[in-house]
Amino acid sequence: MKTEMGEYIVGACLKLLKGCEFVDYNVRRPGGGLVGLDELDVMGLDFKNKTAYLCEVTTHLEGLQYGKNKITTAKRIRTKYLKMQEYADNHLSDYFINRHFMFWSPVVTPGVRNELEKIKGFELVINDDYASYVGLLQEFARKATYDRGNPVFRVLQILGHLRRDKE
Repeated sequence: MKTEMGEYIVGACLKLLKGCEFVDYNVRRPGGGLVGLDELDVMGLDFKNKTAYLCEVTTHLEGLQYGKNKITTAKRIRTKYLKMQEYADNHLSDYFINRHFMFWSPVVTPGVRNELEKIKGFELVINDDYASYVGLLQEFARKATYDRGNPVFRVLQILGHLRRDKE
């Protein structure tokens, strides 16, 4: 499955801002069949702090929406959250004692947000929080000059280092 730009943004945040030594995209659960079709959009592992970040990423620029209403949308996201927890329980050893289950989306309406906030233990990085992380990446990119292996971050670096010749 092709990695989406929003997923690269999250991967850059995990690697460069959260300190993950390992970041992977579209991680499939072992076992094949229908179980193997489930995926984690982005997973980051911070070995030093024994921390795992399991992330669902949705980049709907006109607002997060699945189905006809906020309840249907929240139910779908909750199902993904439960699958993330199951993955962590079954495939991350006890080594990763700190586990963060995160949902990243740049545009979430208040009604959907209210429904998502009811999911206990699910960290929401949405709207202003999402924009803040992107701002931190932009700031980091203006100071960094070497390629960090993430295409979104590299674009931010190039934009942050543009020079214009005076005529």
